[in-house]
Amino acid sequence: MPQEEKRVIAQNKKAWHDYFIEEAFEAGIELCGTEVKSVRMGRVNLKDAWCEAEGGQLFINGMHVSPYEKGNIFNKDPLRRRRLLMHRREIMRLHGLSKQAGLTIIPLQVYFKGPHVKLEIGLCKGKRLYDKREDSARRDASREMDRALKERSRIS
Repeated sequence: MPQEEKRVIAQNKKAWHDYFIEEAFEAGIELCGTEVKSVRMGRVNLKDAWCEAEGGQLFINGMHVSPYEKGNIFNKDPLRRRRLLMHRREIMRLHGLSKQAGLTIIPLQVYFKGPHVKLEIGLCKGKRLYDKREDSARRDASREMDRALKERSRIS
Protein backbone atom coordinates (compact mmCIF):
# COMPACT_ATOMS: atom_id res chain seq x y z
CA MET A 1 0.00 0.00 0.00
CA PRO A 2 1.58 3.32 -1.05
CA GLN A 3 2.17 6.01 1.55
CA GLU A 4 -0.37 8.81 1.42
CA GLU A 5 1.07 12.25 0.86
CA LYS A 6 0.97 14.67 3.76
CA ARG A 7 0.25 18.26 2.64
CA VAL A 8 0.94 20.68 5.51
CA ILE A 9 -1.51 23.58 5.84
CA ALA A 10 -0.36 25.33 9.03
CA GLN A 11 2.36 24.86 11.63
CA ASN A 12 2.64 26.05 15.20
CA LYS A 13 6.24 27.33 15.29
CA LYS A 14 5.63 28.96 18.66
CA ALA A 15 5.07 25.51 20.18
CA TRP A 16 8.59 24.41 19.22
CA HIS A 17 9.97 27.58 20.80
CA ASP A 18 7.98 27.45 24.04
CA TYR A 19 7.79 23.69 24.74
CA PHE A 20 9.79 20.48 24.74
CA ILE A 21 7.82 18.04 22.56
CA GLU A 22 7.81 14.75 24.45
CA GLU A 23 5.54 12.75 22.11
CA ALA A 24 3.44 13.44 19.01
CA PHE A 25 0.05 12.02 18.02
CA GLU A 26 -2.22 12.24 14.99
CA ALA A 27 -5.87 13.16 15.37
CA GLY A 28 -8.75 13.95 13.06
CA ILE A 29 -10.77 17.14 13.47
CA GLU A 30 -14.54 17.46 13.41
CA LEU A 31 -15.13 20.36 10.99
CA CYS A 32 -18.14 21.82 9.19
CA GLY A 33 -18.28 22.16 5.40
CA THR A 34 -17.32 25.81 5.15
CA GLU A 35 -14.50 25.28 7.64
CA VAL A 36 -12.99 22.59 5.44
CA LYS A 37 -13.09 24.97 2.48
CA SER A 38 -11.35 27.61 4.54
CA VAL A 39 -8.70 25.10 5.67
CA ARG A 40 -8.10 24.14 2.02
CA MET A 41 -7.34 27.81 1.37
CA GLY A 42 -4.79 27.73 4.21
CA ARG A 43 -6.65 30.11 6.51
CA VAL A 44 -5.81 28.42 9.83
CA ASN A 45 -3.90 29.80 12.81
CA LEU A 46 -2.64 27.52 15.60
CA LYS A 47 -0.56 30.09 17.46
CA ASP A 48 -2.60 30.31 20.69
CA ALA A 49 -4.34 26.93 20.49
CA TRP A 50 -4.33 24.21 23.14
CA CYS A 51 -6.11 20.90 23.69
CA GLU A 52 -7.94 19.49 26.68
CA ALA A 53 -9.52 16.15 27.51
CA GLU A 54 -12.97 16.32 29.03
CA GLY A 55 -15.57 13.63 29.52
CA GLY A 56 -13.66 11.02 27.53
CA GLN A 57 -13.32 13.35 24.54
CA LEU A 58 -10.52 15.58 23.31
CA PHE A 59 -11.18 19.19 22.28
CA ILE A 60 -9.06 21.91 20.69
CA ASN A 61 -9.53 25.49 21.90
CA GLY A 62 -8.21 28.69 20.38
CA MET A 63 -7.63 27.35 16.86
CA HIS A 64 -8.67 30.12 14.48
CA VAL A 65 -10.25 28.99 11.20
CA SER A 66 -11.20 32.10 9.24
CA PRO A 67 -14.78 32.24 7.94
CA TYR A 68 -15.18 31.08 4.36
CA GLU A 69 -15.49 34.13 2.11
CA LYS A 70 -18.26 32.72 -0.07
CA GLY A 71 -20.15 31.19 2.84
CA ASN A 72 -23.20 32.87 4.33
CA ILE A 73 -25.29 31.61 7.24
CA PHE A 74 -23.34 28.36 7.27
CA ASN A 75 -20.13 29.97 8.57
CA LYS A 76 -19.30 28.99 12.13
CA ASP A 77 -17.55 30.95 14.86
CA PRO A 78 -13.82 31.12 13.92
CA LEU A 79 -12.64 30.35 17.47
CA ARG A 80 -15.21 27.72 18.39
CA ARG A 81 -14.24 24.62 20.31
CA ARG A 82 -13.69 21.67 17.97
CA ARG A 83 -13.72 17.99 18.83
CA LEU A 84 -10.69 15.88 17.97
CA LEU A 85 -11.14 12.33 16.75
CA MET A 86 -8.89 9.73 18.37
CA HIS A 87 -9.27 6.28 19.87
CA ARG A 88 -10.66 6.32 23.39
CA ARG A 89 -7.60 4.53 24.77
CA GLU A 90 -5.31 7.23 23.31
CA ILE A 91 -7.50 9.99 24.73
CA MET A 92 -7.46 8.43 28.19
CA ARG A 93 -3.68 8.04 28.02
CA LEU A 94 -3.26 11.69 26.99
CA HIS A 95 -5.64 12.79 29.72
CA GLY A 96 -3.65 10.89 32.34
CA LEU A 97 -0.31 12.21 31.10
CA SER A 98 -1.58 15.80 30.90
CA LYS A 99 -2.55 15.66 34.58
CA GLN A 100 1.12 15.14 35.44
CA ALA A 101 3.07 18.20 36.52
CA GLY A 102 3.95 20.53 33.69
CA LEU A 103 2.61 18.49 30.76
CA THR A 104 0.12 19.94 28.31
CA ILE A 105 -1.35 19.02 24.92
CA ILE A 106 -0.49 21.48 22.15
CA PRO A 107 -1.38 21.32 18.42
CA LEU A 108 1.74 21.25 16.25
CA GLN A 109 0.44 21.26 12.67
CA VAL A 110 -2.64 20.88 10.49
CA TYR A 111 -2.32 18.87 7.30
CA PHE A 112 -4.24 16.91 4.69
CA LYS A 113 -3.68 13.17 4.60
CA GLY A 114 -5.51 12.10 1.51
CA PRO A 115 -8.92 13.81 1.61
CA HIS A 116 -8.96 14.12 5.42
CA VAL A 117 -7.86 17.04 7.59
CA LYS A 118 -5.55 15.82 10.33
CA LEU A 119 -3.99 17.53 13.32
CA GLU A 120 -0.66 16.60 14.85
CA ILE A 121 -0.77 17.19 18.59
CA GLY A 122 2.13 16.99 20.95
CA LEU A 123 2.45 16.11 24.61
CA CYS A 124 4.64 18.99 25.74
CA LYS A 125 6.55 20.27 28.73
CA GLY A 126 7.07 24.01 29.05
CA LYS A 127 10.53 25.49 28.57
CA ARG A 128 12.05 27.87 31.07
CA LEU A 129 13.71 31.10 29.92
CA TYR A 130 17.19 29.62 30.28
CA ASP A 131 16.15 26.66 28.08
CA LYS A 132 15.03 29.07 25.37
CA ARG A 133 18.32 30.98 25.63
CA GLU A 134 20.27 27.73 25.42
CA ASP A 135 18.39 26.67 22.26
CA SER A 136 18.99 30.09 20.72
CA ALA A 137 22.72 29.93 21.54
CA ARG A 138 22.97 26.41 20.09
CA ARG A 139 21.20 27.51 16.91
CA ASP A 140 23.48 30.57 16.55
CA ALA A 141 26.62 28.45 17.08
CA SER A 142 25.44 25.98 14.45
CA ARG A 143 24.77 28.82 12.03
CA GLU A 144 28.26 30.28 12.64
CA MET A 145 29.89 26.88 12.02
CA ASP A 146 27.98 26.48 8.76
CA ARG A 147 29.07 29.95 7.63
CA ALA A 148 32.70 29.22 8.51
CA LEU A 149 32.63 25.90 6.63
CA LYS A 150 31.04 27.55 3.61
CA GLU A 151 33.62 30.33 3.64
CA ARG A 152 36.44 27.83 4.02
CA SER A 153 35.23 25.65 1.16
CA ARG A 154 34.80 28.72 -1.05
CA ILE A 155 38.41 29.80 -0.48
CA SER A 156 39.87 26.34 -1.22
